[in-house]
Amino acid sequence: MTRRLQAMGIEKYKDGFAIKTHESALNIPYSWSKPKVVFVNSMSDLFHPEVPVEFIQKVFAVMNNTPQHTYQVLTKRAERLYEIHHLLNWTKNIWMGVSVEDERVIERIDFLRETNAYTKFLSCEPLIGALQNMNLENINWVIAGGESGRKARPIQESWVWDIRQQCAEQGVAFFFKQWGGINKKKSGRILGGRTYNEMPMYH
Repeated sequence: MTRRLQAMGIEKYKDGFAIKTHESALNIPYSWSKPKVVFVNSMSDLFHPEVPVEFIQKVFAVMNNTPQHTYQVLTKRAERLYEIHHLLNWTKNIWMGVSVEDERVIERIDFLRETNAYTKFLSCEPLIGALQNMNLENINWVIAGGESGRKARPIQESWVWDIRQQCAEQGVAFFFKQWGGINKKKSGRILGGRTYNEMPMYH
């Protein structure tokens, strides 16, 4: 996607994958008249080590100042998140999540658990391995889903059911997003004859 946008001449992507901060984008949420659910940094990672703490604080200030919007922030850099979480102002409209694709990165849950975020979630997508015996204490929401695209790695139904069961046993909202694969629309998101659209309770 980045290469495509770069080829189209989109200014933000002229330097490809190089980390850039866009100060002008900080003003955008103030212009929205209706409440929105916003997926922050959908094309990047706010907690990448090259993103200055000062800029992250500016992003949080915008989120703090626009409580009518709900912001979902997702990172793979759970350790950095934990290292600087005390430097950030966590208002209730900021949902913080970590990506947990398989058991190799399961320690990201522990880093997330220790942050001051009010709503904490796991994105188990693309789910590429089993996630057994997760400690979901202080976790509010788990999203699971298969990888999509031409080279999608397969997902096993047993992995999804196991996550669903863990959520049920530990009182955590469960959302199954998709089976994925080459044609994600065709494969759909039905699990055991129904869809799972649970959302976390607001604090």
